[in-house]
Amino acid sequence: QVQLVESGGGLVQPGGSLRLSCAASGSIFSISNWAWYRQAPGKQRELVALIRSSNTATYAPFVKGRFAISRDNAKNTVYLQMDSLKPEDTAVYYCNADLRLTRDSTFNGYWGQGTQVTVSS
Repeated sequence: QVQLVESGGGLVQPGGSLRLSCAASGSIFSISNWAWYRQAPGKQRELVALIRSSNTATYAPFVKGRFAISRDNAKNTVYLQMDSLKPEDTAVYYCNADLRLTRDSTFNGYWGQGTQVTVSS
């Protein structure tokens, strides 16, 4: 079975930084896209950033220039460097991986359990 485990969340002051990590474990053949989503209380889950197997990235307009997504294929891990954090960035952050278990299987999406990020003075 596949498991995605996030870490790195916490409480930070406005203007501060955090680095989230998400490691995938289990019998994984390959991972194509990685993505970070977030969900604030009372709001829908929204895409924050995505990184493709080509290492190209896409960002939501509200984090562009402040957040950076990266991946380490050898470790099956994705990162989200978050700088210049604002109170409105407060949310539970989830990682998502499109992966396949064997060479012949299809890609399916897997989710982590989420990590809380709180930006407050």
